[in-house]
Amino acid sequence: MIIPARRWFVGAALLALLAPLALVWPSATRWFVAADVAWLLVLVVEGWRGAGVGARDVAVRRQAPPAFSLGRPLPVTYRWESRLSRPVVLRVAEALPPILSLGGAMERSLRLLPGAPLYETQAVTPLARGKGGEGVLHLRALSPWGMAWRSFRISLPWQVTVFPTLVGSSLRAFPTQSQRRREAGLRAARRLGEGRAFESLREWVPGDDTRTIDWKATARRGKPMARQYEDERRQQVIIVIDAGRMLTAEHEGRARLEFVVEAALQLTHAAVDHDDNVGVMVFADTVQRYVAPARGRRALRSVLDALATVQGTLVEPDYPAAFAYLAERNRKRALTVVFTDVIDRTASEALVAQLGSLRPRHLPLAVAMRDPALDRLATARPATVQDAFERAAAEELLQSRESAVAEMLGRGVLVLDVPPAGAAEAVVAQYNALKRRAAL
Repeated sequence: MIIPARRWFVGAALLALLAPLALVWPSATRWFVAADVAWLLVLVVEGWRGAGVGARDVAVRRQAPPAFSLGRPLPVTYRWESRLSRPVVLRVAEALPPILSLGGAMERSLRLLPGAPLYETQAVTPLARGKGGEGVLHLRALSPWGMAWRSFRISLPWQVTVFPTLVGSSLRAFPTQSQRRREAGLRAARRLGEGRAFESLREWVPGDDTRTIDWKATARRGKPMARQYEDERRQQVIIVIDAGRMLTAEHEGRARLEFVVEAALQLTHAAVDHDDNVGVMVFADTVQRYVAPARGRRALRSVLDALATVQGTLVEPDYPAAFAYLAERNRKRALTVVFTDVIDRTASEALVAQLGSLRPRHLPLAVAMRDPALDRLATARPATVQDAFERAAAEELLQSRESAVAEMLGRGVLVLDVPPAGAAEAVVAQYNALKRRAAL
């Protein structure tokens, strides 16, 4: 597509200013018309000369980090190269995935020289969690005389992932057992007892629990042999995120699910620091993502990748199906941290029943994201009849919520009833307290 450039429009405007002279100099009219036709021919010639410029004549490569952290700009480098035998001026308008922004550099001008690559660096700011997608460069190349633009496009997809914000790692201030032993100059020592991890075999002696006898080893050696166990130091932490309608409401301009993702990330860091196995499950009406518990940096990267794509949906969460799915894939005792909310009675009953079913095999912890706006509405002084009805409805919802929390506590479920902004700090503090008490 050929588009007249500013220089051509300036010339056309000057010719238009000369047109009124034909009123006082009629014989010059044909010269003015000839000038206009000539100026149009200039545009046609320039368009023809620039028509050969296209995507095949411009090469561009983007060097971007494979991952971004939400809210943290990172530099991205573009390498431009022209295959033309003359300098060319380009106007670039880049269409990015909605999760990324170039700020004021979305549209920019470049001048490419033949045989000389041009490098430009732009600061890219991630706007939301997720994975990159299509990217398109809309280009305009200026003709040799600068009279017309030739427009074309180059597809340049973004292979990038935006992770949740990594700011706030200071919450993981509780030192791990191994770190404290290193600081004290001590080495790890085995502690034998009634733990769950098999340590060795020894000869059974009267007074030992007969349940510890290993009958296969006894048959091989011809004398009673007993299993000896040691306390397990590595436990399992499974993060369960309810991405249904409960957490789609906003708090301070952000969906409550965003606060859940940040809290889940902080808990993952804390579990990795303590050398625990950590996994995650995201569900709504179906299970959207499941990451089996693992340890170390590999587990952290897997959980980060899962949290990057968590999206809330306005559907009713299917708690029985989600907890059945989890039970099939994890039978080892685990601290199961469920991020959700309890409001209406129907959903609360299903959630309470499923959380209670985790006991006594697992240690369930429900993190209920309290809605501060609902609390304010329930305590506000009504000024109109409509305000009075709204307050009564809010009070009824809060009463139902408190009943659900009390029932969960009665079934042995640990509950954190916290506002969204304090969820990360509260859940990490609770996890550290459970580690101190060896409650897992």
